Amino acid sequence: MTTNDRRTGAFQHHAEETANIACAPQELFDFLDDHRNLAVHMSSSNSSPMMGGGRMELVLGPDGGKEVGSHVIMRGRAFGFDLYLEEVVIERIPGEGKTWQTLDVKLIVIGAYQFGFHIEPQASGSRLTVRIDYGPPHPRSLLGLLFGPTYARWCVQQMTRSAVGRFGSASPRAQQA
Repeated sequence: MTTNDRRTGAFQHHAEETANIACAPQELFDFLDDHRNLAVHMSSSNSSPMMGGGRMELVLGPDGGKEVGSHVIMRGRAFGFDLYLEEVVIERIPGEGKTWQTLDVKLIVIGAYQFGFHIEPQASGSRLTVRIDYGPPHPRSLLGLLFGPTYARWCVQQMTRSAVGRFGSASPRAQQA
C-alpha cells in the first residue's frame, strides 16, 4: 500500500471521540477550522504531562490552514526529543467537516496520520466527532506500540474538549477501534 489512507488499510490504528455541542454547526465549524483552537493542548505554556514538559510551535501559511491544499507545520520538543510535522488539508466542507493528513512527520509515539472532524446538526446544537487514523512512527516501534493508542485518544479528547469548553456540551463519549 502506498498511501496513508484508512480506506486502503494503510493506517493500522484509529481513535475517535464524539460529543454533543451546544451551538450551530457553522459556528462549531468556524471554531474548529482554526488550527490554533485544535493545537492548544500541544502549544500552550501549561505543558501537559503527555507532552513530556515540551510544547509545539504552530506555523500557519497565509490562508491559516483554511483551504484544501493548505499546509500546517508544527515543531518543538517533548521528552527531550525534537519533533516536527507538516500537514496538508485534504478535505474541507464548511459547516460539516475537515480532514488533514501528514506529509512529513518526526514524532515519537505515532507516525503518519489522517486527522479530521465531522459535524452533524442536532436539535440542541451539533454532534461533533473528532477522529485520527494513524500508524506507528516506524514499523517496529516499541514506544508506538506502548503509547500510541493513549496519545491518539488524548489528542482527540483534547480537541473535542476545546469545543466543549468553548460552547458547552453533554459528556463526550470516547471510542477506539
